[in-house]
Amino acid sequence: MKKYDALYIFVGIAKDDALEAYLDKALAEVERFGGKVLEKVSLGRRSFSRPMKKRENGVYVKVRLELDPANVDALVKRYKLVEEVFRVQILAVDERREAQIAQERADRAERQARKEAAAAASLAAKTQE
Repeated sequence: MKKYDALYIFVGIAKDDALEAYLDKALAEVERFGGKVLEKVSLGRRSFSRPMKKRENGVYVKVRLELDPANVDALVKRYKLVEEVFRVQILAVDERREAQIAQERADRAERQARKEAAAAASLAAKTQE
């Protein structure tokens, strides 16, 4: 199993409950191919840079999933048959890059905590004088 980031575009959605129904149907296909959905984030409605198939905008949803690499092409082909999914893009996640980004975030948080602790200690020293 390998991790993937998928970007779904849904069009013709008026309400959030319709989006959930469409998303559940699309993610059921992932589970049908033996995959697992790790997280999903709605990026909201966005306008297309140019009209596509007489559509002006769509709702974008980013999904992190685990799937066998042999099933990715079959999943994309299946989405071409699902009417609710306007477009889908599936990209493999680079585990080394993800680990590096997480380490950089942890280092940044640690530096920020040290900076705040030093500022608090400096303020405490000034108030005691």
